[in-house]
Amino acid sequence: MANDARDRIWRTVSRIPAGAVATYGQVAKEARLGRRARMVGRALRTLPNGSDVPWHRVVNARGEISLPAGSDSAREQRSRLEDEGVEFIGGRIDLDRFRWRPSLDELLWGPPGE
Repeated sequence: MANDARDRIWRTVSRIPAGAVATYGQVAKEARLGRRARMVGRALRTLPNGSDVPWHRVVNARGEISLPAGSDSAREQRSRLEDEGVEFIGGRIDLDRFRWRPSLDELLWGPPGE
């Protein structure tokens, strides 16, 4: 994966506010990478230890955590989201309620600094 694409994904994920989530596909679209949802997952797996990119705010299109169920990483992701006020019902997040919606300025003019 090109560093430019990876960096755009990381910047996009960094814009997701606490208490909101985005899907892998939504992040790809916002990063201007089309339908490359899997690329988003690969980019998030390459985050350096200690990174402040809020990787935990990215979930799959069903509103579920995509990490292996019961894994330490999945428990950490759920815990971080719950600490931010995101609610799970039956293992899913209500995307109508918690999905990140970029501001009108971002939609019209693009992300800050781009």
